[in-house]
Amino acid sequence: MAIEQPYNYAYSDLELDAREGELVENFFRDNQTPNVDPAAWLNEDALPPNVLLTSVDKVVNWSRRYSMWPVTFGLACCAIEMMSMAASRFDLARFGMEIFRASPRQADLMIIAGTLTWKMAPWLRRIYDQMPDPKWVVAMGSCGISGGLFNDSYAVVPGFNRVVPVDVYVPGCPPRPEALMQAIMDIHAKVDKMSPTRKAVTP
Repeated sequence: MAIEQPYNYAYSDLELDAREGELVENFFRDNQTPNVDPAAWLNEDALPPNVLLTSVDKVVNWSRRYSMWPVTFGLACCAIEMMSMAASRFDLARFGMEIFRASPRQADLMIIAGTLTWKMAPWLRRIYDQMPDPKWVVAMGSCGISGGLFNDSYAVVPGFNRVVPVDVYVPGCPPRPEALMQAIMDIHAKVDKMSPTRKAVTP
């Protein structure tokens, strides 16, 4: 069996060690003085006064749009798609909707996902009434629009608008998370068109 010959390098091992040692020695010699810490900003003057032109309505709507908190209200299979929208793949947090609130007093958006029965309807209305104004409602799924497959049932509410005012309907059985995200953006568009200051002065 033939023995493979070693590669012929431009430098021998001793020469490589010497070059590496020389490099380290030079770096050591050139870096004996500490670098200056970037602390000049501590003595700089404060940011001079600026002027920002906008309207109060724009600022209020912007803050409302990016701090919308939905209340937890999953009733049936549509809630699985709603939870999927809140997970990392669709990343609901990028719209400022970080977590679903368990308390209606800390929420301003109600996503009703699933089949609503007449037995459950009074409690849905109670939770809606406990939410502070302004508040918005998304009816998710065919059951939210017309009762869906259970339209003929005596126990199912044929449309969530029988119980609460609905801002956006999301069709499908169940609708995909992308459709629900489109509904969220429709709610954002509605918020942008609101005028909080005019409402405040209206008796």
